[in-house]
Amino acid sequence: MIKYFHAEDVFERIRKIVKTLQPEFNYIDLKRIVVVRSVGSKSRALARIHGFPRIYAFAMGIKPFYIIELISERYDKLTEEEKDKVLIHELLHIPRNFEGGLRPHGKYVNGRMVNQLYRKLQERRILEA
Repeated sequence: MIKYFHAEDVFERIRKIVKTLQPEFNYIDLKRIVVVRSVGSKSRALARIHGFPRIYAFAMGIKPFYIIELISERYDKLTEEEKDKVLIHELLHIPRNFEGGLRPHGKYVNGRMVNQLYRKLQERRILEA
C-alpha cells in the first residue's frame, strides 16, 4: 500500500529554485503547487507530477494546481545536484498557462533543458552568496 506525506522540506527547495530561476519560472504559482513523498510505490520513477484537471477545478470552484510526487525510496537517495535536477525536470512539465495540463517530454522537457537551467541555478546561487 502506498502512503503519502506532505514534503514541506522539498517545497522549500522548490521555492528557492523558482525564486532563483527568474524569469525562466516566472509563471510558476507556488500557492498552487503541493509536494508529497510517497512510500511503497513500485514505480521506477524518481518523481512524478500530476496536474489537477481543469474540469475538476471548475467543478470545485478552485484554480488548477499541481502535485509533485517524490518516490521516497528513489528520490531521497539522490545527491543534492540530482535532487535539484529532478525538481527542475518536474517544474518544466508545467505549461506557461498553468491551467492543469502537462507538457510532454520533448521540446521543453528534456535533459538539455534541465542541464541548462541547472547551470543557471548554480551560477545565480554563486552570485547571491
